[in-house]
Order: sequence, then C-alpha cells, then structure tokens
Amino acid sequence: MALDATTRTETDSLGSMEIPADAYWGIHTARALENFPISMRPISVYRDLVNGLAMVKQASARANLEIGVLDAERADLIDRAAQRVIDGEFHDQFVVGVVQGGAGTSTNMNANEVITNIALELAGRPKGDYAYLSPIDHTNRSQSTNDVYPTAVKVGLSLDLMTLLEELDLLRQSFLAKAVEFHDVLKIGRTQLQDAVPMTLGQEFHGFATTLGYDHQRLTENASLLYEINMGATAIGTGITTHAGYAPAVLRHLREITGLDLATADDLVEATSDTGSFMSFSASLKRNAIKLSKICNDLRLLSSGPQAGLGEINLPAQQAGSSIMPGKVNPVIPEVVNQVAFSVAGADLTVTMAVEGGQLQLNAFEPIIAHSIFQSITWMRRAMRTLRVNCVDGITANRERLGAMVGSSVGVVTALTPFIGYAASAALAKTALLTHRNVGDLVVEAGLMTREEVDKQLSPARLSGLETITQAIPVVQPAESIVEAG
Repeated sequence: MALDATTRTETDSLGSMEIPADAYWGIHTARALENFPISMRPISVYRDLVNGLAMVKQASARANLEIGVLDAERADLIDRAAQRVIDGEFHDQFVVGVVQGGAGTSTNMNANEVITNIALELAGRPKGDYAYLSPIDHTNRSQSTNDVYPTAVKVGLSLDLMTLLEELDLLRQSFLAKAVEFHDVLKIGRTQLQDAVPMTLGQEFHGFATTLGYDHQRLTENASLLYEINMGATAIGTGITTHAGYAPAVLRHLREITGLDLATADDLVEATSDTGSFMSFSASLKRNAIKLSKICNDLRLLSSGPQAGLGEINLPAQQAGSSIMPGKVNPVIPEVVNQVAFSVAGADLTVTMAVEGGQLQLNAFEPIIAHSIFQSITWMRRAMRTLRVNCVDGITANRERLGAMVGSSVGVVTALTPFIGYAASAALAKTALLTHRNVGDLVVEAGLMTREEVDKQLSPARLSGLETITQAIPVVQPAESIVEAG
C-alpha cells in the first residue's frame, strides 16, 4: 500500500520505490529518471516515436489475442489504452530521457507502464494494480525491448518523414513559383565566383527547385529501408518466449494500424543486431540538408550588399541586423538553415559511430541513433518551413541592377563565338574590359556581324539558352585580323 495519498508503492527486482499517485508511469521509469539525467529532454518531444510505441503495443495485444496467449478482456483494455495514446493523450507521461543506456529498455518500460495504467483506469482499477494487468506479463507479452524499440523507432520515423516530405515539396513549389516570376530576368551566371555566361534568374531558381525534387525522391526511396521490422525476434532474434504464430500476426496488425508496407526480416538474428538501415536513412537526410545549405549559401551571396555586394536579389527583411550599425539587415533565415544543416551533418556522424559500435547480437546504442535522426527530421522540417514562409516567398529581383550588369558584361561575347570564332571573341572581350565599351558595339564596328545579327544573338532567349542556335552565321572576317586589330 502507498505510504500516503500522494504516492503509491511499486516493486521490482531491485526493491521498492514511491511513485507519484497520479503518474501513469511506474518504477522502471522512475529508475530511468534517476539514472539518465543527460539530455533533459523526454522522449515525448518526438510525438511520432511515442505513437510508434503505442502502435506496436496495440498490434501486439491484437496478435496475442489472436494466437490465444492473452484473454479478450485484457487484450481489449491494452488495445483501447494504446489507442488513446495514438490519439494524442498521455504523451506527457512518456518522461524518460531520449539518451539512455540499456538499448531502449527504459523507453519500452515507460510505454508498458503508461499503457498498463491507462488500461487499469479504463477497467475501474487503481494505478499500479499489476496483479490484474501487468506491464511485463500482459502489455509486453511476446515482446522484448530488442524488437519493440527498433520497430517503434522505424514506424515513428516513417510517420515523421511524411510531414518532412510535405514541407520539402512546399519549399520546392515556392522556388518553382519564383522561377516563373523571374523567367525573363537576365543575369550573369558565375563559375568559381567569376563571371561566366548569361542565364535568367528564373533558371537559377528552377535549379533550386529541381535539386529539392531529387532529394524528395531519394528520401522516399530510403524510407523503404525502414519498413523491415523484427517483431517476434525477442531478445536476440531466436524468438524465445513467443508463439510460432505471433510474428505473422503482429506484422499483419501493425501494417493495418500504421498503413505502412512493413515486412518481417528474413533473418531475425541479423535484423536484431543490424542498424544499417538507420545509417542509410540518416545519410539521405544529410544529403538533403547539405544541398539545402548550399542553396542558402547562394541566396546569401546573391543578396549580399546591398550596395557593395552582388545585390541581385532582395531577401525579406526580418529583423534589425546590428546593435551598432543602423539600418543593417542580415540574411538571418538562410543562416539558421545553414546551422540546421551543420547539426544534421554532425548527427549523421553520430549515427554512423553508433551503428559501428554495436556488438554481437545487439546494438546497445539505438537510443542515440533514434534521437539523432528524430532531431534531424524535426529541425529540417522547421527549417524548411521558415525558409519558405519567411524568406523564399518574399524574394524580389533587382531587375535594373541585373540588366546593367548583363549589358556591361564581357561574358555575353561567349554567345557570339559560334559566329566570329574564339580568338576574335577573346580579343574583343579584352578590349571591352580595357575600354569599358559594349561588346556588341565592338563586334559591329569590327564588321564581324551586323547590328541586327548581334541583337538577335544577344537576345534574352538566346543568351539564356531558352532558344538554341540552329544554324551558324558564317564568320565575316578571319580571326587573325581581329586579333591584330585588337
């Protein structure tokens, strides 16, 4: 019995502890709270991890009822309790830290205890009445942390990824909208930070959209690696303590509950010790983060200045940029996305080291793997949204400045090389740089092309490659004489 009305006494193999009377968690969770004051972040910060745990417990209750190892009354109570968690209730009771020893045992027991005490309450019984409904003998029946935890993580990540992909596609569409808006804005492209040849600002933004589309495809492909589960493996993959019909039954129910195309691993011993799918999935997240960071680098460069930089585009002003320089506005949104990318890259290294650190029949470091990937998804999703809403949607083009730069750029001479030759083009480019004169004017004065021909080849459509050259105009004068004239 509890010592007073504010606590209840629970006992495990190590002894007894007083548990807050209103807590749905129990003694195993309480010990984890004492042992792992590390991250100071409960597993409930990852909503889909909690939902994944509840879905596994619900599927197990249904499977255990189906194969006859759990009676209908207890199975129904566990099923209903798990559904309440899936519906968003009691998440605040999932209190163990995201970083913990024990390969996820504390997380599994937190779920067992919370779902059991919800079920006891549904039955009109007091919390902690484990003689009637036990967290281990009933809620955890036919299971082990070693199959529950990785399966719940995979289910949770798959669910979490769906919202990330939605944000990624919205960001892609925002860049596409800007590509349409800027389709006729000529600018100078750059390679190695040096002037290259003309393009449109729309083409540049279309490139951003395209690369994000490829990332969407890669993330979707790698998500399928998470669909292989090891339910029924129990401790090390041999299935000890489970009924022969449990694995296929729990798979069928979990597929129905989650809507995911899950499959049981062919080799449960291998699947219980292997965490390679997490490493591959983490790598695809890093790829997306790094490419998004590169886009943000470009946005910062293109908007640099506004007077002494490139100044080709304007990012929305979101906050004052300096406590000492009046009027300064910084590209804070791309900067925060850059920092998220750095974190995702570091998390991927953590996942890699944790995967390598597994030993023999189990990887004890799955909690840090789960935390690293869930955090990366969460931060990436938020970063994509703030980049879209607070930056990309409000970008404008400095059309006059871009037009002036194209008009004075010697890079446009590249468009004339099929007609006047490379040597002549190089000589005229050198002259234009020295005299600050218009390249087109120099070509006409040299008699290499008529004004009409020059204007045609230096049109926005030709310069940006939107209209390709179908037939070369014969060279009017030998390149050698042009070089001498230059």
